Amino acid sequence: MKLYAETGRVRTRQLFTDVCVVVWIAFWIWASFQLHDLIMSLAGPGERAQSAGEGLAGNLSDAGGKAGNLPLVGGVLATPFNNAAEAARSLADAGRELQVAVERIAYAASLLVVIVPLALVVLGWLPWRVRWMRRASAAAALRDEPAGVDMLALRALARRPLRQLVACDPNAAKAWRDGDPEVVRALAAMELASMGLSDRDL
Repeated sequence: MKLYAETGRVRTRQLFTDVCVVVWIAFWIWASFQLHDLIMSLAGPGERAQSAGEGLAGNLSDAGGKAGNLPLVGGVLATPFNNAAEAARSLADAGRELQVAVERIAYAASLLVVIVPLALVVLGWLPWRVRWMRRASAAAALRDEPAGVDMLALRALARRPLRQLVACDPNAAKAWRDGDPEVVRALAAMELASMGLSDRDL
């Protein structure tokens, strides 16, 4: 399987593109972590509300318990403390729910930030890259076969622009049908060059 071209210009372009894709992916992964941390910083008030609510609820419950132990008026005195402790627990629950909501938003947002760029890579760059590797591998295999040069020349006739074919030979199609070795080799070399492959083995 051919991963990269054999000629300098095409290989350089491929390497540059691959590096750009890697940097692109790394940047968006980094950005997703940064966004996650930024959104999670919004959970601070929830953490403080939970901590304050739990601490206050504990203190009020203790006070209510002690007030309830007083003779005669204990039950009456304990009720406000217990009600206040319940309100403090509600504050703690609200702080906890805020943290959960912020955490879910942080994960969803960071995931979205990294999925969209990765989708562009998977749907755009990757098929193009795989297609080139398959074409280049098939062409390299043909290049090594005795009859492969003729097949590559035929492919060039079907795929290369007319100006290139005329520059190769004004009667390229007829020369190929007649089996002109020089024209056939030139056409095969043209097809290999279009994929960045060398014609040294022709």
